[in-house]
Amino acid sequence: MKQLAKRKLGNSNLLVSRMALGTVPLSGLGARTTYDDFEGTIQAALDQGVLYFDTAPGYGNGRTEHFLGHFLRAKELRPDVVISTKVGRVLKTRRRARKTDKVIFGIEWIDGLPFVDEFDYSYDGIMRSFEDSQQRFGIDDIDIIHVHDIGRLSHGDDNDRYWTQLQDGGFKALRELRESGAVKAVSIGVNETAAVLDMANEFPLDCCLIAGRYTLINDEASSHFFPECERRGIDVIAAGVFNSGILAGGSKGSNKLFDYADAPQSIIDKVKAVEEVCDEFSVALPTAAVQFVAAHPAVATVLVGAKSPAEIQQNVAALTAAIPVEFWEKLKARKLVGKQIPTPVV
Repeated sequence: MKQLAKRKLGNSNLLVSRMALGTVPLSGLGARTTYDDFEGTIQAALDQGVLYFDTAPGYGNGRTEHFLGHFLRAKELRPDVVISTKVGRVLKTRRRARKTDKVIFGIEWIDGLPFVDEFDYSYDGIMRSFEDSQQRFGIDDIDIIHVHDIGRLSHGDDNDRYWTQLQDGGFKALRELRESGAVKAVSIGVNETAAVLDMANEFPLDCCLIAGRYTLINDEASSHFFPECERRGIDVIAAGVFNSGILAGGSKGSNKLFDYADAPQSIIDKVKAVEEVCDEFSVALPTAAVQFVAAHPAVATVLVGAKSPAEIQQNVAALTAAIPVEFWEKLKARKLVGKQIPTPVV
């Protein structure tokens, strides 16, 4: 088994590997995923030193929690890994569910389980979501729970109603779960930084999961958000390091998505400029993208999805490949990266 560096996660006592595996690609996203596919990919991650796995009730409508729990129990690996899931959505059978009026990042999972989700950030909603996850996992203790998709980016004007649910009971549920030892860390999992700070102002977070807010072509979080997280001891689990795809496939790739939409020309032009420096130093764009995010001291781990052992190997190779310091200096000289942004030193 390869050894990856580990780091203590924020205000918790958890140690997480510097790369984590996101399970969305294994949840039936665009292609059917069998249990054998899932097992082979998770085992490959373990072999490469990845010891933190993130999922959510909504991934495959509960299917991925079933798969991950079964794998860990069958292999007797639960004590060796860190797992996280999410609260804020409750799964109900299709027959009796009141499907939310607004689909947030809606995905039609292939071979998903016969459930639909309803947003519920109340005391009862969070407790039910957590207990349902325990049953799907077949596991009593879950290391980290992320409050999923709270914030105006997801809910717009409805966010006030959901935020009130948190204030009136959701925060109490999170506090009880952590104080009882049922979870070791409480987090928030969102695609915006404002919601993290809003929640941190009312609840003592251990860490946060943000997607796409700090990348090689979007370093805005380093100016205010990261310093504030560091001040509060809130470590960042950084997902979306490829900005939905353009930093994986590049300006000439088939996937030129940026933040879940077609990349605007300004972003494509910036990626082309970064690619010129990559070509000069023979550095793969995905490698630069992963290492740029991992280098910031506020980031405890980079969360990258994969759907096959080959992709696991590619992701770990991207994290561990040697990049000359001159590469980063050139990006800064060309003003593609801010001068004060932390970059890898070796």
